[in-house]
Amino acid sequence: MVERFGVPDDLAGHGLEFLPDGLITAVGDPGVVRYMNGRAEEITGLSADEVVGCDIRTAVPLLDHTGDSWWDITDPWSGLQTRTGHRERLLVLPSGRELLVTARYVRAERGAPVNTLVLGVRDAESRRRAEKESSVLLTSVAHELRSPLTGVKGFSSTLLRNWDRFSDDQKRLMLETIEADADRVTRLITELLDTSRIGTGRLTVHAQPLQVRPRLEAQVERRVVAGADRAQFDIDVADGVDVLWADPDRFEQVVTNLVDNALRHGKGRVRMAVERAAWEGPAAVDLVVCDDGDGIAPHHRELVFSRFWQAGAKHGTGLGLYLVRGLVEAHGGEVAVESAPGGGARMRATFPDGD
Repeated sequence: MVERFGVPDDLAGHGLEFLPDGLITAVGDPGVVRYMNGRAEEITGLSADEVVGCDIRTAVPLLDHTGDSWWDITDPWSGLQTRTGHRERLLVLPSGRELLVTARYVRAERGAPVNTLVLGVRDAESRRRAEKESSVLLTSVAHELRSPLTGVKGFSSTLLRNWDRFSDDQKRLMLETIEADADRVTRLITELLDTSRIGTGRLTVHAQPLQVRPRLEAQVERRVVAGADRAQFDIDVADGVDVLWADPDRFEQVVTNLVDNALRHGKGRVRMAVERAAWEGPAAVDLVVCDDGDGIAPHHRELVFSRFWQAGAKHGTGLGLYLVRGLVEAHGGEVAVESAPGGGARMRATFPDGD
C-alpha cells in the first residue's frame, strides 16, 4: 500500500491492525477502497478481500434506520466543499449489523474535492450496553419512587376525605408516614443527582469537624422509629477520634448507605465503629460498618462499588456503594471492603483529618 496518509507502509500494514476500532479508507471519486483493517472485518462481517478495490458505496452499503442509503444522503464527493466529515451516528448494513460510523473527508486544500474518505467503525454493542444501563436505572428509579409516592397519595387522600373521623394520634401517625415517604423520595433524587456529579467530576464537599457519636446515634434512632430493634445496633467510638472531618450532609449519606447495605445483606446485627486510620496517607479517621452476613467474596470486592451492582438484591437502585466511594474519595479518602471478625462484611471508609 502506498504511503498516502504520511504513515509508513509497515505501520499502515501492521500497526493499524492493533486499533480497537475498525478503519476503512477509500480514494478518488468514486471512492475505491484501498484499506480495511481486521477489526473492521470483524465489526462489519465483510471480507477485506471482497471489499478492497471496490466502490465503497457498494462494498460497504450503509443504510440509515429508514432503509435509505447513507451514501446517497451524505454524498461525500458532490456535497458541500467545506465539509470535513460526519460525527458518529448509528447505521446498519443489509445484513442487519448495527455500526457506529464516523467519517472524515480529506482534501488537498480547503474547498478542494474530496480525495480520500476515512471511515471509523465501531460495534454498536457499547451503545446497547449504555442503553441497557439507562433502562435498568429507569426501571429501578420507577420502582423506588412508586412505593413512597403511593403511600403519600394514599394517606394524604384519606386524611383529606376523612379528617374529622380520625383521632389526633391517628392523624399524627399518617403525617409521620407521609413525611418519611417524602424523605425517601428526596433521598433518591439526591442520590441520582450525586451520581451524575460523580460521573462528571463535579461533586464538591465542604469538610468541617463533626462530632461523630451523636450522628451515629441519630442514625440508630431513625431506624428504631422506622421499626428496627435498637438491640441490633452497636456503636463504638475509640478514644481520641470523637471528631471527624467531613461534609455534614455527605457524611450522612455515607453512613446511611453503609447501614442500609449492612441491613440488606447482613443477618440482623450492625456494628458502627470509629477508629484511628492506619492507611498510608495523612492522619485520618476510619468509619467502619460491619454486618454478620455471609461477607463479600474477594473477587467481588471492587465490583460492589460499580453502578447498579445489586448482587441479587430485589430492591434498591444499586447506587448506594457507588455513591459511598464517590463521596469518600471527594473528601480525599478511600473505601475498602474487608472481612468482619464474625465472617460478615466490614466496610471501611477513611476520612483524612482537616488542616
